[in-house]
Amino acid sequence: MMAKRRKPGIRVALSCIALFLAFCMAFLLVACAKRTDVKEGDEFIYCLNGERTGLVRVRFETGHGETKEQVDEILGELCKPSEDIHYTPPIPKGVTIKGSTINYAVVTVDFDKGYGELQPLEEKLVRAAVVQSLLQIPDISGVSFTIEGESLKDANECKIGVMNENDFVQNYGGMLSSYEETTLTLYFADEGGEMLVARNVKVRYNSNVSREKLIVEKLVNGPGKAGGAYATINPMATLLSVTVKDDTCYVNFDKEFLDGVAEVKPETVVYSIVNSLIAGSSVSKVQITVNGEKSVKYMETVDLSQPLGWDGSLIKSEEE
Repeated sequence: MMAKRRKPGIRVALSCIALFLAFCMAFLLVACAKRTDVKEGDEFIYCLNGERTGLVRVRFETGHGETKEQVDEILGELCKPSEDIHYTPPIPKGVTIKGSTINYAVVTVDFDKGYGELQPLEEKLVRAAVVQSLLQIPDISGVSFTIEGESLKDANECKIGVMNENDFVQNYGGMLSSYEETTLTLYFADEGGEMLVARNVKVRYNSNVSREKLIVEKLVNGPGKAGGAYATINPMATLLSVTVKDDTCYVNFDKEFLDGVAEVKPETVVYSIVNSLIAGSSVSKVQITVNGEKSVKYMETVDLSQPLGWDGSLIKSEEE
């Protein structure tokens, strides 16, 4: 007995149903793809993992509007609750962003008092996620935080200032902190304050701190008990930021920096910074600014309007 043939209409209907089901499956697979599956070329921001113990990349495309619009888009996304168990928004409930401003490619994010109540580890993670997310914007090279308009400070009540990617260890899904030891060659003033003397200083430091920032901080702290070496930077000066772009290190102090150290020649002060940074890192030039301004003269003598390079003529030889 011959089997009955299906009518052409039924075959067409079954084919349509099969195609529809295949389309639905493909759509569901795309829809269910985790935002944390970031591939090369994808735009992304940084969030915290589900346990809030480390950072994860999350796919996110900003618009193509003005820089301020992109900043606001990212900050809004960093506050938005997540339905994905693989990540959580960095900025938790109880912390509110009051606003943001952009000045000379540096965005300042102002938080309410809730930010100051974050536990130290969580605060470090939140800060890393926000800073590194905003640095994905091409025209942003640095980020600073304020709380109710006041600069964010560390545990020692020192202003943290402007941050960039060099201030954080990109340890996705894990803890941010680790410690390293290194030896820095720093240049301080000699007894007469006219020449530079080199001193090798062994330091143990948090790897979240960039090498350039570490060098300047150690110069501000002075030579300690190193014999025959004297401080070059006014200890009352506040280091606002240290950033690196291309082969130039940008060092920004507050106005207290302009008050020199007694009996130390202006050139000695400036080139203790310049030579120490060039000797201890990969940069070849140093731009020193005061409150973000380049058009200043240190002690009315040294022009700081342009990046400065190495000057070995001020270094005192061991025979002298």
